[in-house]
Amino acid sequence: MEERLAALLATARQRLAAARSEDEVRQVQVDLLGRKGELTAILRGMGALAESERPRLGKLANETREAVEALVAGKQAELARGALDRRLVEEAIDVTLPGKPLPSGSLHPITLVLEELKDVFLGMGYDIAEGPEVETDWYNFEALNIPKDHPAREMQDTFFITDEILLRTHTSPMQIRYMQRVAPEVPLRAVFPGHVYRRDEDATHSPMFTQLEILAVDRNISMGDLKGTLLTFARQLFGPDRQIRLRPSYFPFTEPSAEVDVSCIFCNGAGCRACKGTGWLEILGAGMVHPRVLATGGYDPEKYSGFAAGLGLERITMLKYGFSDMRDLFTNDLRVLSQFKGVRA
Repeated sequence: MEERLAALLATARQRLAAARSEDEVRQVQVDLLGRKGELTAILRGMGALAESERPRLGKLANETREAVEALVAGKQAELARGALDRRLVEEAIDVTLPGKPLPSGSLHPITLVLEELKDVFLGMGYDIAEGPEVETDWYNFEALNIPKDHPAREMQDTFFITDEILLRTHTSPMQIRYMQRVAPEVPLRAVFPGHVYRRDEDATHSPMFTQLEILAVDRNISMGDLKGTLLTFARQLFGPDRQIRLRPSYFPFTEPSAEVDVSCIFCNGAGCRACKGTGWLEILGAGMVHPRVLATGGYDPEKYSGFAAGLGLERITMLKYGFSDMRDLFTNDLRVLSQFKGVRA
């Protein structure tokens, strides 16, 4: 038995020295020390030994097991160090090489147009202010000369939260909020960008969209001031050759009111498919601030007058960049958005 234990240890040294993988090491461990391994077979012969020999040979068997286990652990550590060394060589990084280019984002086309509009109106001396998207019925309708039984409420399919709380349907409530904040100071010039909400969705409408409200209040403001401001805006946004026209319309919070068209940016007014042969494209609604709205905002309509205009940024963006479907602005399609890399308003 003593010779068999010595032979087992020698076999362990020989096989482990030749092992080149973790699997080979585990196989040596199983063959020599496993439940059906050589050491187990040797220990089964302990019963045939003289009783005086059993303690010595039992101790030798345990020492042999410990020696083989130490050899196995040493070989496993050696293989692990070798694997790490190989990995460090294989995965070595040359820090002197240039880095891989990362895909860069771009500003959304609506953001580009909004930033351009802000620059236009800041250049004309306007302030920029924002207000709450969750509004009260009073600010959204009643303060703008739209009482609860007014038929104009049917023009805007509203998201109501309660009977008196709603998602604003336009940025016009900021007319009242801003006038109340600064009244009776003049001149007042401000624009109010922000999201608005209506129950509407198709190729040219979205349930959430972006508006920009324009408001000016002072002594002796006229429709001529309104037209001059809008002409400046149109030419800076669409090009110096643009013309505008005002068509009579109706809005409860302005009187008189007008729809504003710009000469077609695609055919320069000659008539094309985009403008349906008219030479004009509708861009916004505007008018002189209604006396009741001025009074609600804290300005005496006998002393002061003002104009207001509201435009949809999605509409302007579609015209400026040639979109045919508003939904393309909201699908986050990288084929669309990647075209605006490097574009700055």
